[in-house]
Formats: sequence, structure tokens, C-alpha cells
Amino acid sequence: MTQKPFLASIILLLAFTGIRAQKWEQTDYGIKTVVAGLNIEVQFYNPSVVRVIKFPTGKEFIKESLPVIAKPQQIAMTIKQDKNLLTIRNATIKLQLNLASGAISCFTKEGRPLLKEKENSSAFMPFDDAGNSTFSVRQAFVLDRDEAIYGLGQQQRGKMIQRNLQLQMVQGNTDDYIPFFQSVKGYGVFWDNYSPTQFIDNADSTSFNSVVGDGIDYYFMYGGNADGVIACMRELTGQAPMFPLWTFGYWQSKERYKSQDELVGVVKKYRELGVPLDGIIQDWQYWGNNYLWNAMEFLNPEFYDPEKMVKDIHNLNAHAIISIWNSFGPHTKQYRELEKIHALMDFKTWPESGSEKWPPNPAYPSGVRVYDPYNPAARDIFWKYLNAGLFSIGIDGWWMDSSEPDHLQSKPSDFNNKTYLGSFRKVRNAFPLMTVGGVYQHQREVSSGKRVFILTRSAFAGQQRYGANTWSGDVFASWNALRNQISAGLNFSLCGIPYWNSDIGGFFLNAFPAKLQDPEYRELYVRWLEFGTFCPMMRSHGADAPREIYQFGKKGGNEYDAIEKFIRLRYSLLPYIYSASREVTAQHSSMMRALMMDFASDKNALDINDQFMFGRSLLVSPVTASVKSKETYLPAGSSWYDLWTNERSEGGRKVSKTTPIDIIPVYVKAGSILPIGPPVQYAEEKKWDDLEIRVYPGADGKFVLYEDENDNYNYEKGIHSSISFEWNDKKKILTIGDRTGDFPGMLLERKFRLVLMNGTSIIANGITTGVTSTVDYTGKKLSIKL
Repeated sequence: MTQKPFLASIILLLAFTGIRAQKWEQTDYGIKTVVAGLNIEVQFYNPSVVRVIKFPTGKEFIKESLPVIAKPQQIAMTIKQDKNLLTIRNATIKLQLNLASGAISCFTKEGRPLLKEKENSSAFMPFDDAGNSTFSVRQAFVLDRDEAIYGLGQQQRGKMIQRNLQLQMVQGNTDDYIPFFQSVKGYGVFWDNYSPTQFIDNADSTSFNSVVGDGIDYYFMYGGNADGVIACMRELTGQAPMFPLWTFGYWQSKERYKSQDELVGVVKKYRELGVPLDGIIQDWQYWGNNYLWNAMEFLNPEFYDPEKMVKDIHNLNAHAIISIWNSFGPHTKQYRELEKIHALMDFKTWPESGSEKWPPNPAYPSGVRVYDPYNPAARDIFWKYLNAGLFSIGIDGWWMDSSEPDHLQSKPSDFNNKTYLGSFRKVRNAFPLMTVGGVYQHQREVSSGKRVFILTRSAFAGQQRYGANTWSGDVFASWNALRNQISAGLNFSLCGIPYWNSDIGGFFLNAFPAKLQDPEYRELYVRWLEFGTFCPMMRSHGADAPREIYQFGKKGGNEYDAIEKFIRLRYSLLPYIYSASREVTAQHSSMMRALMMDFASDKNALDINDQFMFGRSLLVSPVTASVKSKETYLPAGSSWYDLWTNERSEGGRKVSKTTPIDIIPVYVKAGSILPIGPPVQYAEEKKWDDLEIRVYPGADGKFVLYEDENDNYNYEKGIHSSISFEWNDKKKILTIGDRTGDFPGMLLERKFRLVLMNGTSIIANGITTGVTSTVDYTGKKLSIKL
């Protein structure tokens, strides 16, 4: 690494103590030294993010990170050595390196302890990785005894706080592992390693232990709070682009629609019923038999005119996404091309050859094979056929199944498979990042008129930059599974990846042999859909039984009406949701928010695993059992309004809410400004020219209404508009600011119907009566007394 004389921006303060000090050197981006046979380097990426590298002397450490796209920066800092303690301080954080042991401790700039490495815990164990001499690596940290940490991806354990546990971090169907955690103290740690990793937290320490690593490589970041930590993580690994408006509507799917007519017929049925719908999803086998697995062509004769099918869906003002996989059958064109460049792996995946449904064929003993997404040429081949067979006929997005990928009957030798970047073992957990990234990057190269939307089953750090929404996998339907989705999605979001969803109703119905005839399952499905209303994607899907609304009775029936009510609620919240999505892209925000994000000082809120904020205004408390009422904790420091009745309650206590089948507890934070959109059949049916603006008094508040062209990348060029709403609670004045920005088709004039939700406003089925004021808005600032 290039070394330069001390930078002019750095003040060097050495305290000479009369004893021989451990040598160290300043680099362009920090310092480096050698301690006890280890090279140690500290690199700053900005004043809040620092990289720590350790590797044995006599070895090289050369690495181009897969998740990290930021580069180290020269920043102002002071360095002071006092005996064997080297202190590095900048405008945000302070680091101390023990030059005798090599242990690093992290503090706020004022000196408040944040995190420290455990003394003598940097470990390197020789390891033979498919013939490559390397190491297994371990680093342990010491946390406060009662310190709450979050993240580590998505697990189905129902735990909110991620302490006192052990995780074997290898990507799976329903477990997405990200070696990152963040603390309630306002810092985060990203362990930049992609091999199978063990995370252990116990009374002794908190550690990462990875099977393969040429060195220890991790990033410490300090954001002050959860949003700040997520901002650091995204600055390091990439920002989340915007999704089209239509992706935030309602999606219908099942395993699987077996013909073109059935698929289009579902969309037609929703339109006939007058129930809103924006998306339909075609699952697997549209390509035909398993030898043609993932051919990315409609080779199944039941799909007789796929181009017409897509046009029919579009003419019904809906969108279609389609299942694609990360493996290929032996009769596909992709298989043949990938095999020529040695970009197919040899381990058992799904569907497995030799099963009753797929008898073994001596000519193709391996059956379906997973491709090597680490190879750029393989990613090119993947896109070539995806573009020619599906994107070219107008498919709107991708359902990337088995993106972890499926690895059946796993054995150690499987990980010796050679990829473009080394052994499969070395890069195992980054598989979803590479395959999802390949599709995103290729689509961006050929089209800017349609935003990339990828629904994927697995994720790794940095995947937010690739236009992906991760679903929680093939979960089994049960009340416990529904409850576990909440903490799974929240901890996933706390890793910096904001878009997540689950199969509404659960994928497998093994626990319900009678399927839709079982009243308990129908109740569970409705409750799951109510939860899904407040997820970044609202998508009904599963095997064993169809899930369309008309499978649950007719209008006037309790279950049907509850489903329709919440779908309509979703659409009424689209102005709020789309504005929140802009905040995700522009301000590093998150849509699903664990209570610790907004109420970190309320200890009662830190470990709640069945409530969350949806955006910054709505507290959602899904019903996760067959009960008649539910208790909800209202965080301290705010007043709260019942979304359904407008009843006001003070925070810092639990409240009980009666929960008939069409009600779950939802509370609006005092000071919120909530825009309510018009009733529609699809997201873009009507302009937002007559929005209801609900103001919830009790605190000052602000909301920014964001609008653009809904589905292209012009917003990246500044082609969009915003209108700010600010509520002065003391003066009871709502100020609507000057509109900023513009875009083609922007409303120049509109009405806002303003409602002060002060306890006298009446809500019936989510619709307010008693409008306080209606104003005409032409883009100029208005102040209205309410």
C-alpha cells in the first residue's frame, strides 16, 4: 500500500515517555503496525466508518470486497501515542490500539465506550481450502452485559434482540445471513467475510468465526442511532434505488398458475369484483419439464402466446413478474453455454434428479445444476437469455427463486467447487448478492424507462443497491410462523436492506390438512394479510391451496370483507408509502422500523418482537394468535391515536384492543401528518389531486409528499417534486410549503382536504367525516389555522 509523509491535515502528538515505543506508520487513510506477528491496518472510509484489517506477517492480504463499494478517504484526525496505547481521534469517533496486544477499542469522540475487541482474540488457524493454503479466522468483541444488538440477517427464531445465541451462518431457504449487527448504543459492525461463519454471543464475548479468510476484515461504524448506523452501512455498500409505484400495490400469486388463461383470468376476476390489484406472478414450469428447467422461455404449450398474455395483463392495468432460478436443466441453451466455460457447479440442488417425479438419466447424472454467478461471463449468459425470452416481451420484474441457492444433502466436498473467485466455500454467502446484482446491472444497461424490480429469496450485505425485495422463503403456515416473520423482517431491515416481505398465509399448509376448509387456517390467512398490508410488499402466495380473495367466500362474508378492507387500506396509504420509499432512497431511512429505531431510550420498547413502526407515523401490532383482543405497548414520549376510532392514549403503557377479524391494533403517533389517497383499482388509476391530509395533534410534525413519474430513472436526474407539510401544535397552524422540483405530468393545481384529528373527527371504516378545511394549492406556500 502506498505510504506518504504525514498529511497536512493530521496533527501528530507523540508523548515521549522515556521507554521504547512500538513502531507504527501513518498511511494515506489511517495507520498500520505489526503486533505479535500480525499486520494491523486501520483505514477510514469517512469520519464515522473505519476498516480494521489483521493478517499474519509474511503473508499478503489483497481483497476487493464484494459488498463494499466505497473507498477509503483521507480525513482530518489526530494521533497520540502514550506508551503502548495509540489513540486516533477524528470529528466523530476515537479509536485506541493497544500496541502490545493488538486489541482495538472504539469510543465516541467525547470518550464514551462503544465497543472493544477482546484481548488476544484475533485468531488464525491454518486451513486448506480446496488446495489453497489459507486460514480460518476469528475475532471476538466484548459488549456490555445488557447491551441490545440487532440484525444478523433474517432468522425464523422469533428473537428481537440478538444476544445469547449461536448461528451457523450459511444461506438457506428461510434464513438469510448477513454478518452485521448494530447496537442500541448507536454503532454497527460488519464482518466482511462470505464463507460459512459462526456467530456466537455469550457471557464471555461476541465473536465471528469464518471457515475461510486470508485475514480478519471488519468495519466499525458509528451513526449515533439506528438510522445513522444504516446510513453508514449504505454509504459503505450502496444506496437503495426506488421501486415503481405499482410495486407497492397488492400482488396475487400461487404455486402455480398452470396456463396463460388461468393467469390472465385471475386479473380479470379481480377487476370484475372491483378489488384493487397491481401485480400477478407466474411461478415455475412455464418452461415445460425439468430437463428444460429455467429455460427462460414459454415452452409449456399451456402458455400458447406469451406476448399476448403480457399485453392482456397490461391492458388490464396490471403488471407481471415471473419466476427465474439460479440453476438450469441439461436441455437448456444456458446449460450448454455455461458448461463450455466451466460455470456450472456440481452439488445436489432442487429439483433433484432421481426422484419419483424425475427419474434418473445416465446421460445427465447431475440433473439441474447451479450456475456460477461470480463469473461475469456467466452473468452475461444469464441475462442474454432472460432478456431475449422474457424482458423483450414486456415482463415487468423478476422473481429470483432459490437465490441462496438450494444446496441439498450438503457435504464438505461440495464447497470445493471452483468458482470464478475461488472455492465455493470462500464466497458461499455472497451468492445472492452476485446473482441479483447481475440481473440489476444488465437491465440498467439496456433500459432506463422501467425500474428494476427483483423479488428474491435470499440476500447478503449490499444487496439493497440492486433493486431487490427479499421474501422470507418457504415458511410453513402456523401462528408461530406468522409471529416470527415480524422479528425476522425487522432484524433484516436493521442490516440496511429496507425491502422485505413474506408469503401471506405461509407457503406450506402441512399443519392444515383441510386447507381452506379449515376455519382456523382462514383466520390465520386473514391475519397474515393484515400484517402484510404494512410490509414493503403486500403479496399473497403459497402452495397447497389457492389464495385469491374469492377463495375466501363472497362479498358480505367476514373473511372476504376483511381481506378487501385491508387491500383498500393499503391503496389509501400509497401516498404515505411512496413518500416513505423516497425517504429510504434519499435519506437512508427504513420502511419497517423496529421500535428501538424511534424509541431507543424506552427500555420497554427494545425487545418487543410483535410490533413495529411502518414509516415514521404508524405503529402496527399484528394479531398473531386466535384471540379476541390484543395488548399493545405504546412507546413513551408520545401520545397515540387509534387508527380506527381516533381514541387518544398516552405512551409508556399497554393498551388492549378488541380485535374482530377485520381489525388489528394500529396507532398513529401524535404529530403525524398522514396523506390518504383516493379509492382506486390500481396504483396509478387516479391522480393525487384531491388528497385527504390528516393531522394528528399533540406534537409538532412534518411530512414531505413526494411525487415523480412513478416508473423510470429520471428521478436520479432530479426530475421529481416534493411538498412539505409542517404542523405547529401550539399555534394549531398547518403550513404547506412551496412545491420544489417538477416532472412531466406534474399536477399544477390540486385540492387538499385537511382534517384535524382532534378527537371530534369520526372515522368509519377508515374514512373520516367532518373535513376541517379544503384548500386549493397551486405550488405556493399556504398557512392554515385548524
